[in-house]
Amino acid sequence: MLDALHSVILFISDILYKPWFVPMILVLGGLYFTCRSKLMQVRLFKEACRVIMAKPEKEGNISSFGALMVSTASRVGTGNIIGVSMAICLGGPGAVFWMWVTAFIGGATAFVESTLAQIYKKKSPDGSCYGGPAYYMQDALGKRWMGVIFSVLIIGIYAVGYNMLAAYNMQSTFSAFSYYDEKTTPMIIGLVLALLFGIIIMGGAKRLTRITEIMVPIMGVLYVLVALVILIMNIKNVPSMFVNIFTSAFDFKSILGGFAGSCIMWGVKRGLYSNEAGMGSAPNASAQADVAHPATQGLVQMVSVFIDTLLICSATALMCLSTNVVPTPEMKGAPYVQAAMHDALGAFGPIFIAVSLSLFAFTTLIGNYSYCEGCLEFIIRRKARKAELIIFRLLATFLVFAGAIASAGLVWDTADLLQGLIVIVNMPAILILGGRAFACLKDYTEKRKTEEKPHFHAKDINLPEKVDFWD
Repeated sequence: MLDALHSVILFISDILYKPWFVPMILVLGGLYFTCRSKLMQVRLFKEACRVIMAKPEKEGNISSFGALMVSTASRVGTGNIIGVSMAICLGGPGAVFWMWVTAFIGGATAFVESTLAQIYKKKSPDGSCYGGPAYYMQDALGKRWMGVIFSVLIIGIYAVGYNMLAAYNMQSTFSAFSYYDEKTTPMIIGLVLALLFGIIIMGGAKRLTRITEIMVPIMGVLYVLVALVILIMNIKNVPSMFVNIFTSAFDFKSILGGFAGSCIMWGVKRGLYSNEAGMGSAPNASAQADVAHPATQGLVQMVSVFIDTLLICSATALMCLSTNVVPTPEMKGAPYVQAAMHDALGAFGPIFIAVSLSLFAFTTLIGNYSYCEGCLEFIIRRKARKAELIIFRLLATFLVFAGAIASAGLVWDTADLLQGLIVIVNMPAILILGGRAFACLKDYTEKRKTEEKPHFHAKDINLPEKVDFWD
């Protein structure tokens, strides 16, 4: 039954990732947003960094930085290590360049979807806020059915696809050690991981935010520093490394000969898995931020994409490619990264990767799950009861364990399929509504000329719908 299911998943996934479908939607949509925003990724990068540390409007609410850390916890994870390794081993060094391209143009896409989520966010009885793409699909497009489909896909990809994948990727890194047993080790790791995950998620959204605010910055900085050390150790290989990346990226004869396995396709697939721009996932965290102007959270999420791909993913890619280890398809995933780390740091290398991936995977699990409860409540049209939440959280906890003992092919291909489907639902919505996000950006930039902290009102951009905030 699993083999039959896997065959169906692969068949649909192959259709989705034809060059004129999901990749084209992402690339053309990102290019359109980039041009319409007048290259905001460069023009407003400094301003985006400035607003990250803005305090919430109401004491005790989730800050812009807190929402950034939740979305970054989801983005920065196993995809930054295992996903990059797979892209290089299966698509060649050129896949790294196309991951960079996906991230750069994805910054504008991330701005649009997160700004829209802020505009159409909802108010809780305690004054806090929540929301996401399901709400701008319902309120701005008038398509509740579209929001329901999106919510089902979010729960599917994060509670099932990505969390099972994160659990599998984490336990696979321990295969380099002599004590690893293919039957018992994944079960033990899965049980421990599921137990820790269950304890955290039972505390609710604010506990998730506090955990990620502490762990994500520490992990990211430490990982990048180690990558820099390895680059310096292999400085003589750096020039040839960049030559290989760009030569492989523009080897169009090879690319056109087999697009499905090319560096472009693997760069887009793993780039999307890593930075999630266009999927509508980060807006679920963005809507929780208590900010003075929706555009500020859009700018913050643009930075999150850069942190994920241009910083963390690049750290993995350049760290591995600068070593003397030659990537092969057989080394895809953890083995290539571990071999590269061993080449640079000896026996300490695989230990560092195992520890790093354990921490990255754990925060990924937390960040991923934070998107799911809001979507569940959108589907059932009310606040979930305590008993319902406990059942939902226990199911999510079981799936973490199941992912640790699942097969690699099934969890990777399921995640690829679901992320392709969610792009097809979200991208058309933000392409239609993008004008409102850019009107919001124009309002922000004009007010910023005279105000230190611009405040937004719906009437400033003639917003046609009534919203919970901004009126």
